[in-house]
Amino acid sequence: MSFVMPFRGLAPEAADVRYEHGPDSARRAGVAEGRTIELGWDDSAIYPGTTRKVWIHVPAGYDPATPARLIVFQDGWWYLDPDGEMRAAIVLDNLTHRGDIPMTIGLFVDPGHIGDRKNRNVEYDAFDERYCSFLIDEVVPLVSDRFRITGDGWAICGGSSGGNCAFTTAWLRPDRFDRAICLLSSFAQMPGGNPYPGLIPAVPRKPLRLFLQAGHRDLGWNEPDDNWLAANLRVAAALAEAGYDFRLVLGDGGHNPNHGGVLLPDALRWLWRP
Repeated sequence: MSFVMPFRGLAPEAADVRYEHGPDSARRAGVAEGRTIELGWDDSAIYPGTTRKVWIHVPAGYDPATPARLIVFQDGWWYLDPDGEMRAAIVLDNLTHRGDIPMTIGLFVDPGHIGDRKNRNVEYDAFDERYCSFLIDEVVPLVSDRFRITGDGWAICGGSSGGNCAFTTAWLRPDRFDRAICLLSSFAQMPGGNPYPGLIPAVPRKPLRLFLQAGHRDLGWNEPDDNWLAANLRVAAALAEAGYDFRLVLGDGGHNPNHGGVLLPDALRWLWRP
């Protein structure tokens, strides 16, 4: 099947681009609002001493007789906020209502705090299995104890450090998370450097479906070092050369969630396509 794309002019100066949200990012007539449960979590054995909030969003059409899919969103409130750029609960309600994606429960997980100190970069930027285990062993049971979900085939989504966290979680645990949305990922600031351009072609291809978004004006976009745009492009190139099921969308914005939020409905449709 071929698609005809409408013409859109390219701005000659793209230093301050803002993308317009589509209809799936707003409440739609006839679509019932799902239920959101807010929980606290301060009993982590993997990140001891941390406290955080967690939200579970269940679209209105959920039927406990049929296990739902699961998607985890890093930086939980940023993605849940109905007045923010992502509006992920609204998007889930709209897409599941129309059957564009299977019934999917959203798990929104804030990064931890230890007192006034944020634990975000410790959790998100590390290249190890701690965060994977934290989700699988400690946080996902908050959902599975209340609702029926599949035992695998989960998705994970995040932006900036949450983006490479999503990539790392899927990379290390494809047996659970085989789909990821990675927006403006901070591969460039991973401790020890970005491992993926060399690692991806060096191991057998993993059963992953990966959606990447990068920004032409991301941090350091025209610098020789710490160039977030270049780091994302190198990961995408490695995925292409290794034959992965992936998609890269390159926009003209900077390091902000606007473009990723606009893309989220289509990213979810692409992620869950047959």
